[in-house]
Amino acid sequence: MITLLRNLFCSSLGRKYVMAATGGVMLLFVIGHLAGNLQVFIGPEQINKYGDFLQSNLEIIWPARLVLLGCVALHIWAAAGLTRENLAARPVEYATWSPTAASYASRTMVWSGVIVGVFIIYHLLHYTVLVQAASLGLTGQDFAGLHDQEGRHDIYKMIILGFSNLWVSLFYVAGVGLLCLHLSHGAGAMWQSLGWKKNSYAPFLDGAARWGSLAIFLGYISIPLAVLLKVIQ
Repeated sequence: MITLLRNLFCSSLGRKYVMAATGGVMLLFVIGHLAGNLQVFIGPEQINKYGDFLQSNLEIIWPARLVLLGCVALHIWAAAGLTRENLAARPVEYATWSPTAASYASRTMVWSGVIVGVFIIYHLLHYTVLVQAASLGLTGQDFAGLHDQEGRHDIYKMIILGFSNLWVSLFYVAGVGLLCLHLSHGAGAMWQSLGWKKNSYAPFLDGAARWGSLAIFLGYISIPLAVLLKVIQ
């Protein structure tokens, strides 16, 4: 077991496995989180009931949060290690470089990952930790004090207030856009790192990654757009 863990965490191949596996877990979270958020279109009763269910089952939500946090940490660690190895293997810049074989998403994976990390921290502080919105969310109201008639945290109103600010919505759209740009390459590369990407169906996996990332992007941004356009209010 010790040898297996050493090979997993101390070799390039092992770090690729770690990055792929943790990326897969986080992709599932992104999809599940989207499914939960889209319940806002059903109405305040549904989204508030969903939020109350999560907050009332801490024995479920906290282990999930810890696993997700661990995956984020391991993903960053593996990515940083692989980036250092790549730079060490090519200490001298190319005299001429033409990125014809690499997509824009693949060439910007490191920077998009860093920016997405900053976006996630802001988003968690804004909507999960509920840091005073007057200073963070630009709404002038404390989200922690919002409750519906049933005494539940009023997530519906929180979403309306948060995304009613144009700057918050624009930052959210930009952040989700970078996240999905990251996913459009990472979701396809994940199968390659795990050794499950064969030439016969590689184009299908790459296409599914790109179109799936676009669908996720459209799903997430539909919420701030619906608030700004008064579709939900």
